[in-house]
Amino acid sequence: MSAKTLFALVDGNSMYASCERVFRPDLIGKPIVVLSNNDGCVVAASTEAKALPGLRMFGPFFEIADVCREHGVAVFSSNYALYGDMSRRMMRVLSEFAADQEVYSIDECFLDMTGMPDLDSHGHRMREAVLRRVGIPTCVGMGPSKTLAKLANRIAKKQPKWAGVFEWDFVTQAEADQMMAQIEVGDVWGIGRRLSEQLQAMGVFSALDLKRADPRRIKRQFSVVVERTVQELNGVSCLALEDVTPSKQQIIASRSFSKKVRDLNTLIASISHHAARAAEKLRAQGSTARMVGVGIRTSPFSDVAQYRPYIVMPLVQASDDTIEITRAALAGLRVIYRRGYLYHKAGIVLMEIGPRGVVQSDLFAAPPDPRRQRLMQTMDTITRQFGRGTVRLASEDMTQRWQMRQDVRSPRYTTRLDELLTVG
Repeated sequence: MSAKTLFALVDGNSMYASCERVFRPDLIGKPIVVLSNNDGCVVAASTEAKALPGLRMFGPFFEIADVCREHGVAVFSSNYALYGDMSRRMMRVLSEFAADQEVYSIDECFLDMTGMPDLDSHGHRMREAVLRRVGIPTCVGMGPSKTLAKLANRIAKKQPKWAGVFEWDFVTQAEADQMMAQIEVGDVWGIGRRLSEQLQAMGVFSALDLKRADPRRIKRQFSVVVERTVQELNGVSCLALEDVTPSKQQIIASRSFSKKVRDLNTLIASISHHAARAAEKLRAQGSTARMVGVGIRTSPFSDVAQYRPYIVMPLVQASDDTIEITRAALAGLRVIYRRGYLYHKAGIVLMEIGPRGVVQSDLFAAPPDPRRQRLMQTMDTITRQFGRGTVRLASEDMTQRWQMRQDVRSPRYTTRLDELLTVG
């Protein structure tokens, strides 16, 4: 008889704030907020900050700046280089505790716990290992389906009596139902705000209500995806671990400017940077693209004249070559650029993405130069070893005026030699 399927969902507590605290232990127990690109909005906050009156998540920072000053909140610009590297370290530690792992997001991963004895001790060992080796506090939720593991993680996080580790078999069925009755249906994995409103109109208000709903009715009313959620809440595993992350079918790289720009050179630097980053992601997933979309736009929130052009440029042959993709993107930019406008944002989209090994050649075009592939591999190797920006196209460096605002970014402690923590 095979063992019952069992999943664990492990996530970092207040991940961004915890990453900052690893290198700033003086901030332990103090409120922290992290801002979005260009320091515009609050995108993450520690538990202490969320408890402050008047501190609203995802709102403009200037509206809560006085609250932060009054309560001594530590404010940081987004430091994605640091958060990404700390996440990679956390996932590597967790991979040692299970045969299979699915990294779900920067701060969450699923682990296959099937057949694992003494789950409570195993969960605590995982937490202790991540905290000791990486410095990130975590919570562990376990259940016979991924949806129940997500709910269990929520309980481990919200109810201190479980000490950060909860599995549904720790309680009786009656107690489990009571817990699910206290969780709003909108907090179930995969049920967003709009679905939640529709379910509430049907009298489904809690996770328990959804668990007890008729799956056939749910399927007729919504979709097989929501019906699957009902099955998962009843302990029927419908979602397996994804061994391989599906390749992205579209890669977007864009960013708002910290200050409005008028000149073409600034836009060229910005588009070149985005094209290089997108091509790098394309190579990382082993794909090529056939089309490059380019867009620039003015701010929809200002009174200046509005202009939002977008153009798609085909590549002669599907490619993952930074130089080819940048060349196509800049050709598109020169077509759509108009003098006289104050531009607020620029970006590119890579489309018609397919596997690198499946390329239809153009009968009338010269085949790609094999030396260029070696050049791209060399660029990627240098980037991995010495950090992003070590080697780049000259067009990216025409001006730095488009760079985003990061007035209060912490050092990139783990990925930049010149920003290492100094002790003593």
